[in-house]
Amino acid sequence: MERIAALAFVAAAAFAVPATSQIVPPPPLDIPVDELAIGEADLRMTVPVSIAGKGSWPFVIDTGAERTVVSHELAARLALLPGRTVRVMTISGSVVAPTTLVPMLRLKALTPDTIEAPTFTRANLGAIGMLGIDALQGQKVAIDFDRNRMTLTPSRKRMLRRSSPDEIVIVARSLYGQLIVTDARWRGKKIAVVIDTGSPVTIANPALLRIATRKPPPFLGAMSVITPSGATLSADAYRLERLEVGGVAFDGVSVAVADAAPFARLGLGDTPALLLGMETLRLFRAVEIDFANRAIRLTLPRGSRVSGTSVTGF
Repeated sequence: MERIAALAFVAAAAFAVPATSQIVPPPPLDIPVDELAIGEADLRMTVPVSIAGKGSWPFVIDTGAERTVVSHELAARLALLPGRTVRVMTISGSVVAPTTLVPMLRLKALTPDTIEAPTFTRANLGAIGMLGIDALQGQKVAIDFDRNRMTLTPSRKRMLRRSSPDEIVIVARSLYGQLIVTDARWRGKKIAVVIDTGSPVTIANPALLRIATRKPPPFLGAMSVITPSGATLSADAYRLERLEVGGVAFDGVSVAVADAAPFARLGLGDTPALLLGMETLRLFRAVEIDFANRAIRLTLPRGSRVSGTSVTGF
């Protein structure tokens, strides 16, 4: 049995509400532009973003986060003005964080007004910046794993239908702007799934394990989840068999099980649920997240079909 002794990864789902206490941002850092780049080993994908007409910065699209966030280092390099102090709900709980005013954030189709974005140290954030669903409403996120490319385009209301035999289309419900898939099961029990492109791995809540009281899934080892604030959340890794999403069964999917704060925020604390991260999403050839139509479109591996499909995990 494979064991993971200590795997650390960033889970940057940031939920924020205003706070009254104050935090002084760190002093500006003179860091070369190339040192802000995300490493190729990161499972997540980036899109080029310009701010106030400057640069082309690789931002991660994070469909699991309510708010866009930027690193302290980028805010200092661009001399962005400070904003309010807010309370941010990270994967391990709420923290107080400074914000910065991000003007003219542009990505071809995406041209929002000035965004008040919480800031965190890049080393903890794991990215220069992350686009949350405050910037993604009315957009369509398309991830092409064959070409290792992510794109963002405006979406509009349309009829939801499959365009090829190797596609499945899942209608989701929206909560706080996030899309929650309810057409999912594990061991015959219904579960909720949130597509989280900002997390490299899939995170399950303890309620999911309670489905398997008689025969727990294989235990892989202990994990540490690093939050944007630098705090850690302890988790246990398991391997799930026959995880079904939209009629497709995943076999051998590794998940980190933890009482992560976003589950309670979404009202899923007692409901078996998953934050489906990039490691699992990469089992598909392509993934499309359409916020305007509350739809998820998945392209199966070549040679697969929707009926009776089983996809092998890692």
